[in-house]
Amino acid sequence: MAVVTKNAVVIGAGFAGLSAAVALAERGVRVTVLEGKPALGGRAYSFADPDTGDFVDNGQHVLMGCYTETLDFLRRIGAYDQLVFHEDLEIEMLAGAGQSAVLKTARLPGPLHMTAALLGYRHLTITERMSVMRGGLRMLAMRRSSKSELRHLTVAQLMDRLGQSEHARRCFWYPMSIATLNDEPESSSAQLLAEVLKRGFFSRRGDSAFVYSRVGLSDLYCIGAKRLIERAGGTVASHSIVEMLEPGAEGRVASVRLRDGRRVEASDFISAVPAPQLLRLLPENAVADPFFSRFTGLSSSPIICVHVWLDREVTNSPFIGFIGTTTQWLFNKRRIFEQRGEAHPGYLSFVISGARKLVDRSNQEILDIVINDLHAMIPASREARVVKSLVLKEKNATMAPDLRSHELRPTAKTPIANFFLAGDWIQTELPATIESAVISGRAAATAVLARPAE
Repeated sequence: MAVVTKNAVVIGAGFAGLSAAVALAERGVRVTVLEGKPALGGRAYSFADPDTGDFVDNGQHVLMGCYTETLDFLRRIGAYDQLVFHEDLEIEMLAGAGQSAVLKTARLPGPLHMTAALLGYRHLTITERMSVMRGGLRMLAMRRSSKSELRHLTVAQLMDRLGQSEHARRCFWYPMSIATLNDEPESSSAQLLAEVLKRGFFSRRGDSAFVYSRVGLSDLYCIGAKRLIERAGGTVASHSIVEMLEPGAEGRVASVRLRDGRRVEASDFISAVPAPQLLRLLPENAVADPFFSRFTGLSSSPIICVHVWLDREVTNSPFIGFIGTTTQWLFNKRRIFEQRGEAHPGYLSFVISGARKLVDRSNQEILDIVINDLHAMIPASREARVVKSLVLKEKNATMAPDLRSHELRPTAKTPIANFFLAGDWIQTELPATIESAVISGRAAATAVLARPAE
């Protein structure tokens, strides 16, 4: 292990902060990770349900085979063997009771595996399937040669350029866009959609694999990362609320001040918290800097995840998309984790992304909407009884993928020489995903290591 005469403070212990801290610890930097919440994990955490024993994600987080940086991070912290790979992408799409079609990749080299999935997708006519394929090819060509054009288009505007029918948008393009970008197509960046579809669906076959954790999300990455950091001589502390960054000589950060009065000094600092929280930590003169002041223009998107335990199983499909309803996606936890055999029969998780119109409504109202959508799509569920339910709202789950927010995303380096940024909202050319968070964390660590020691 290389000897580096640096020490660093990382604020925030989600995927971004812990991946940054692990990368630094592996290079000999003594790291102090400060997390304000009682537990590690940031916005990507899980907990055990006290009644059923099932682990519950605060949102239904799914990894993909194309998440190369995340998978490497998990391998380094000894968590890779906790992953389950579903190599054959298979998504049942329901447009109503008895109106089912399946997007299923073939066992062919990529991207032919996805071409076969589109050709077999029966919600679209043959003409529409061919149009979707042509549109996808044009989109990928624009990604290679017309990035500046894509940067100024929303997903809906891109569909106009690609000549996609309303039916094709409703049954294919928009469900994919909302699932990957977490917002409405009318405001979401076409550039981000093109990047996601290229990496996840139109590259190698293995890149489109859905990857799930055998354990709760927090256990998957927090335990191993903490262990590695501490073995390298670092510290990982929860219940450690940072109140401000304290300036030092030459405009650099000298220390962080915690709410309990402690001060932690270091040679370098990484913030791995969302933009609004970061702005509250900065000294007043820094907030006025154009680099930081533009963060006020960043918007966020909410996600609602509803967990429902029924008294019986109502579907054999592990993963279902709903077309034309408020509820967008259903995850059948028992089927997803059937290799493990631990999730209770009838445990379903529902996701509503970009849920601005719902996030302030009561939990009961939201539950009623989800159950009604379930009954409309899967009539067999009408005979089932809800044993338990849990509604989780993340009002600021991700950075909004709108054109302005995407343009305002900052780099890991800041005007403050020893202060760096990480987080899924940092400019990574990806939407705000776990992979984006890990990429940003490693970029911040690289920037710290590249700065000359003093």
